[in-house]
Amino acid sequence: MKEIILSMAILLGFIVFGNNVFAANNKKVLVVYYSNTGTTEGVAKIIAKETNADLVKLEPKIPYTEADLNWRDKNSRVVKEHENLDKVHVELKNAKIKNFDTYDTVFIGYPIWWSEASWVVDDFVQKNNFTGKTVVGFATSMSTGTGESSKRLEKLAGTGNWLPGQRFSNHYSEKEVLAWVKKLNIK
Repeated sequence: MKEIILSMAILLGFIVFGNNVFAANNKKVLVVYYSNTGTTEGVAKIIAKETNADLVKLEPKIPYTEADLNWRDKNSRVVKEHENLDKVHVELKNAKIKNFDTYDTVFIGYPIWWSEASWVVDDFVQKNNFTGKTVVGFATSMSTGTGESSKRLEKLAGTGNWLPGQRFSNHYSEKEVLAWVKKLNIK
């Protein structure tokens, strides 16, 4: 009888939690991202689903238009910002996350701009306290690597246990993203 009850409890656990180590460990997870073209958003949604996370899209107070993002145009917003990074501050509508202190793990997603984390996420990183949190960056890029993007964000935050992040190309697959999340084995 004990074996039957134990087996039923284990089966119920798999039904409720599946292989999701985040839910099974009662970790509260947040996936925050900036995405203008949808690539980073796609990766963020896969991560959020796999980790049973809350999902927040960061929104600049002054949204970027397609023309603003044209890095080939020397007069575009992103080029002008890139040329003056020390003076750039992109204010977000939602930089402060409600109940941020309740999250154990925070994924931060961003596109790579000039081998760097899009500075759009900086306002979020600077306005939240990551003390006691596991923080994992993930980036998307057509061809550029992540450079020192995660280290720059970690320095901006000043707190948190930052794990090495991951870059996904614009041709990522769900299988690739899921394999990375499972490999993190955050407990």
